[in-house]
Amino acid sequence: MSLSHGTPAVLLAVRALLTAAAGGAPPLAAPNSEFQNSVLDFSTAYFVADLLHYLAFSPSDVLFILHHLATLYVFLTCRFLVGRGAYGLLELLILAEATSACQNVWSIARFRKGESAAAARLYEFLSPFFYVFYSVVRGVLAPIFMIQMVAFFAGGEARGLIPAWVWVSWMVVIVAAIAVSVMWVSTHWVGWCKERGFWGRSSDLQRSNNKVK
Repeated sequence: MSLSHGTPAVLLAVRALLTAAAGGAPPLAAPNSEFQNSVLDFSTAYFVADLLHYLAFSPSDVLFILHHLATLYVFLTCRFLVGRGAYGLLELLILAEATSACQNVWSIARFRKGESAAAARLYEFLSPFFYVFYSVVRGVLAPIFMIQMVAFFAGGEARGLIPAWVWVSWMVVIVAAIAVSVMWVSTHWVGWCKERGFWGRSSDLQRSNNKVK
């Protein structure tokens, strides 16, 4: 299902940002354009469908279910409650889904690697590049943009346009999502290093030196 959302969402969001008309309000607090709302609707439909899939077939995946619920909260409040702020959220959507195509290929290869030698080779080849790409986008670029958003809202630039409780709740969700992404890729980095003997090598050398002494 992710195949039908990730890359199309990025392309649609980019177009929505490029065609956004300049107005009186700063972009991060500007009224949503019709096309921006359409992109929010598209992503909302995906997250609703995927959430129902998890509830029906993988109810134990609590983290993904909570992630989808939190994302839907942000999209729906932006779309229907305040009608503003889509510009910043779509920029974050681009960052979140920019890794989608690569992640989908990596996930399929990982799932099939035990049954297919070609999939195993693809998984081994792709893993470090995917981890680097994911780390830069989710661990560097997304936090930088999130900090800029916090500075914008905390500085009162959206006062009278977006209620404080709304943007604060958005930031809580965004920070949590970034933190989970960083933990996820960190876990895979550790596993990748352990598989190649990089992790724990220093401790093994230390134990060897102690024995020599």
